[in-house]
Amino acid sequence: MAPPILAQKDKKLFADLLSQYENRQLSKGRKTADQILKKYPEHGETMCMKGLILVHLGQRDEGINLVKEGMRKDLSSHICWHVWALIQKSEHKYEDALKSYIQALKFDKDNFNILRDTAVLQTQTRQFEGLVETRHNLLRLRPYNRHHWVGLAVAYQLNGNLAEAKQVLEHIEGFLRNIGSSNVEFSELLMYHVRILEDMGDFQSAVDMLESHDRAKGGSVLDRMASTEMKARLLAKLKESDADDEKKTAWTERADAAWRWLLSQNADGYEYYKGFLANQGIDLANVTDENREKALEMLRDYSNVQFATAPRRLALHVATGQEFQDLIKPYLTNGLTKGIPSLFADLKPLYKDSVKRQIIEDIVEELRATFATSTGDSVEPTTYLWALYLLAQHHSYLGRHKQALEILDIAIVHTPTLPELYMTRARALKRAGDPHGAARAMNDARLLDGQDRFINTKTGKYLLRAGMVNEADTIFSKFTRGGAPAGADLEEMQAMHYLVEQGDSYRRAGKLNLALKKYYVIQKVFESFREDQYEFHQYSVRKTILNVYTEMLKWEDNVRSHPGFIHAAVATVQIWVALYDDATLGPSLQPPETTASDVSSKKAINKAKKAARKGQPEVDGANSKKATAIQPEDRGLEPPRPRDDDPEGLKLVLAEDPLERADKYLTGLSELVPQNMDICFAIYDVAIRRKKYLQAVRMLTRAHSLDSEHPGLHSRIAHLRNTVSLLPEPIPAPVGPILAESIASLLPAEVSLELFNSQYLQKHFSSPMAIVAHAKVAQILKAPQDEVDSILFTVLKEPVQLDHEAAFAVLSYLKEMKSPRAEEFRIACNDRFELSTLFRSDEEIDALQKSFTESGESPADGEALETVI
Repeated sequence: MAPPILAQKDKKLFADLLSQYENRQLSKGRKTADQILKKYPEHGETMCMKGLILVHLGQRDEGINLVKEGMRKDLSSHICWHVWALIQKSEHKYEDALKSYIQALKFDKDNFNILRDTAVLQTQTRQFEGLVETRHNLLRLRPYNRHHWVGLAVAYQLNGNLAEAKQVLEHIEGFLRNIGSSNVEFSELLMYHVRILEDMGDFQSAVDMLESHDRAKGGSVLDRMASTEMKARLLAKLKESDADDEKKTAWTERADAAWRWLLSQNADGYEYYKGFLANQGIDLANVTDENREKALEMLRDYSNVQFATAPRRLALHVATGQEFQDLIKPYLTNGLTKGIPSLFADLKPLYKDSVKRQIIEDIVEELRATFATSTGDSVEPTTYLWALYLLAQHHSYLGRHKQALEILDIAIVHTPTLPELYMTRARALKRAGDPHGAARAMNDARLLDGQDRFINTKTGKYLLRAGMVNEADTIFSKFTRGGAPAGADLEEMQAMHYLVEQGDSYRRAGKLNLALKKYYVIQKVFESFREDQYEFHQYSVRKTILNVYTEMLKWEDNVRSHPGFIHAAVATVQIWVALYDDATLGPSLQPPETTASDVSSKKAINKAKKAARKGQPEVDGANSKKATAIQPEDRGLEPPRPRDDDPEGLKLVLAEDPLERADKYLTGLSELVPQNMDICFAIYDVAIRRKKYLQAVRMLTRAHSLDSEHPGLHSRIAHLRNTVSLLPEPIPAPVGPILAESIASLLPAEVSLELFNSQYLQKHFSSPMAIVAHAKVAQILKAPQDEVDSILFTVLKEPVQLDHEAAFAVLSYLKEMKSPRAEEFRIACNDRFELSTLFRSDEEIDALQKSFTESGESPADGEALETVI
C-alpha cells in the first residue's frame, strides 16, 4: 500500500518536526509527531522520526520498534533509511549502517548530509572505491568548498589512484596560490602533495616542490624540520636511481647539507646520524672494516663540536678492539659520576657483541675497585654506589643471579634509601624464578617513594605475577578514582599492562573463567580503537592534517598485531581448547551452591555498602526517581552500556561452542601477523579440532618456513599425521590428495612417526623443550605412562641445559597428564633451583603470600599518597 500523502499544512508541520529534531527540541518534536500521527497513523516517515526522538529520550526499545514499523510502512523514503542508518551507526554496526545510507541515496541521490555520512562510513569500513564516487558527488554539489577537493584527493590516494590524487591537489593549489605564506592548512596540503609524489616514485618532482616552497626562501611550507627530513630522505632515494655520477654527486652534497642542518637543530637525533652516515655509504647496522674509520671520524667531529650524547654513544657501536676500550672507559666514568640510572639500558644493545660485553665488565669492575678505595673529595661516594648498581644489572642480565644479589646487598648496606636498588633486586629475583621475593623487593622500593606512580605500577604488576590479586588491586587503587573498584577504573582507562597481567595471574591460578573475562576485555579495548577513528575521518580532511591522518589509518589497520592483543588471543584460544578437550573443566569452575540465607545476607551486605558509598541509607526508590528527574533530556543515540550479567565468567566457560569462539577471536590474525609462531600454533589447535585439515596443515607449513626445528612444530606435525591416519575413511578428492601432499612435505610418508621422533631427540638432546616435544609425541603414539615420565625426567640429567622456566613447563605437563611422579619432579627442581619459589609446595606458597600480607611491608602500608582522580 502506498504511503499516505500529507496535506500542505501537514507538510509544514513535518518540516517543523525535522527542524525541532535538528535543534534537539525533543519534547516539542515528540508532540509534533503525535499531532501528525493522530491524523496520519500510517505515515512511515513520521513514525521513524518519532522513534528516533524516543531513542534520544532514553526509550530505546520502544523507539527502535517504532522506527522498524515506520520503515515497513514506507520503504521508499530516504528519511526512513536515514533514521535507521543513524541508529545502526550509534550501535557501531558500520557495515549495516552504510548499506542503509546507500539505500537512502537511491531515493535522494543529492542529499548532502547522507552523502557526507556515507563518505565517512566508507572510509571507516575501507570501501575506498565507493568513497571516490561519493566524494565526486559531494564535490559536484559544492564545488567551491576546498575541503571537498581535499576529500577527493584523499579518496583517490586511499584507493591507490595516485595520479588522480596528484591532479586534484594541483588544481587545489592553483586556486589557493594567493592564500599567503603563513597558512598552516596550505602548508600541510603541500607536504601531503610531496608525500603523494614520493609514493608515485617521482622523487625529483617532490624535491623540486619542497625547494620551491622552502620557508627559508619565503615559501609556504612552515614546518622546516619536517620538510628538511623529507628532502634528505628523497635525495637518498634519488641516489639509488640509474642517474649518472655527476647527478649522484650533486644529490649527495645536497643531502649532506640537509642532514648537517638537521643535526645543528638536534644534535642528539639518532635517526639524523644514521641518515648522515648513510648518505656517505655507511650503514650503521652493518659497519665494515673499510668504512669503520670514516664513520668514527664523522662521529668524532660532532662529539667534539656538539655537547651531545648521541655521537659518543654511536661511536661505541661502531668501534672495536682497543678503540672501543678507549672510548667506553670515559663514557662509563662520566655516566657513573653523574649517577645516570639508565646507563645500563643505554649500554645493553652493545651486549650482542661478547667481546664488548667482557670489556664493559672488566672496566666496571676496575672502576668499582678504584672507587671503593678512594678517600677524600676525589670521588663522590655515590659514584661507587652507581658502579655497584650497574654491575648488579650486568650480572642479572647475564643470568648470574647470585652475583647480582650479593652486589645489591653491598649496595643496600651502603645506601639503604635508594629505590632503584630494590627495583633491581626485584628484577633479579624475577629472573631467578622467585616472583614472591620479587614482589616483596619491589614493595620495599615503593615504600621508599610512595608517590611514584611508576614504582607503584611495577609493584602491582609484580604482585599479580606472584598471584596476589587483591594486594595488587590495593596498590592500583591508590591512583584510580575514589569509590570505584580499581579493576573497573583500569579497564575504563584501557590499562593494557594491568589487563594482561591480571588475566595471566587468574590463568596461572586455574581461574579460567576470570582469565577469559580479562582477555575479552582486551579484545574490547582494541575494538574501541577501531571505533575511535570514526570522528577523525571528517575532522582530518576539514583541518587538512592529511599525512598524519593517512598514517593513522595504516596504524588502525594493523593495530591488532600489537603484542598485547596477540598474547591475549593465544591465551584465550588455549583456554577454549582446554575447555573443549575436557568437558568437565567448565562445570568444575562453578562455585558450590549457596543457601537462601547466604544469598539474602550477601544482598544485604552489598546494599549496605552502596548506601555507605552514597552517604545515606537506601530506603526506597525516591533517590533513583530524583536522579532520573535531573538527568538531561537528550541522552543521545549511543546505547547504554550493557549490564554484565556474568561478571565472573561462570556462564562463559559453559559455552557450547568453544571452538567457534576461539576461531572468532583469531579471525584475520594469520594474515596480519604471518611471522608469529604462536598464532600459527593457535590456529592449528582450533582447526584440527574443527576438522579443518587444510587450514591446519597450512599453518604448520607456514610455521615450518619460520622455524623448522621448533619443539611445538615437531609435536604438531606428528599429531596431524596421526590424526589423519586414524580417520575412519580417507578424505575424498580434491582435499585428500592436497592434504596428503602437504603432510608429506612436512614429514615424508616413508618416515615413521617413531623414527621421526627419535631423530628429533638425537638432534636436540640438550634442549629441555625438545625433550618435552619428544614426550608429547610418545604420548600420541600411546607409549606407557612410565615411559613418558622417564623421558621427561631426562631433563634433570647432563648435558641438558635446564633453566627454571623450562623446568616449570615440564612440571606443568606432568601435572596435566596427572603423572604420579609430578611431586617427585617438583622436589628435584626445588632442590636444584635454590633461588626459585616456583617449585615450592602449595602450602609453602600460601605461607609466602600470607607472610607478605601480614608483614609490615604490606601494600596497605606507606599510605603517603593522595588518590588521583
